[in-house]
Amino acid sequence: MESTRTDLALLAVRVVVGLTFLLHGLDKLGDLSGTEQGFDGMGIPAPAVMAPFVAVLETIGGIALIIGALAPLFAIGLVINMLVAALTVHIENGFFASDGGYELVLLLGVASLAIAIAGAGRFSVDATLRIAQKVPGYPGGERRMLA
Repeated sequence: MESTRTDLALLAVRVVVGLTFLLHGLDKLGDLSGTEQGFDGMGIPAPAVMAPFVAVLETIGGIALIIGALAPLFAIGLVINMLVAALTVHIENGFFASDGGYELVLLLGVASLAIAIAGAGRFSVDATLRIAQKVPGYPGGERRMLA
């Protein structure tokens, strides 16, 4: 029973965080030149490279989190993405997102970190393919063996 609750919690977090990244990624992809200009204005290095990279990472990473496919690996990329966003853009604006602060990127980054550590849970493509059992050290394998 405890395992089921944990897996449902992971599913809920994955879906909400994944959907948020997916929508932000699609927004960036929908106006890639605007995203590039925005990155340039924020001082992000190599905006012509970073804008499409971040847009694709957020889009594909969001889908990966939602379905739980290689979720810990994509989650690590999204943690790094949120850390860079916090340090380069948001930290100087304080905490609250309404002021341009780091509130949202902190929340998304820490939730992604939790997925990277815990794994995708039982209700995921990773579990269906038994990746944690096939790849030594893959997140989530220890919990499955104990359950």
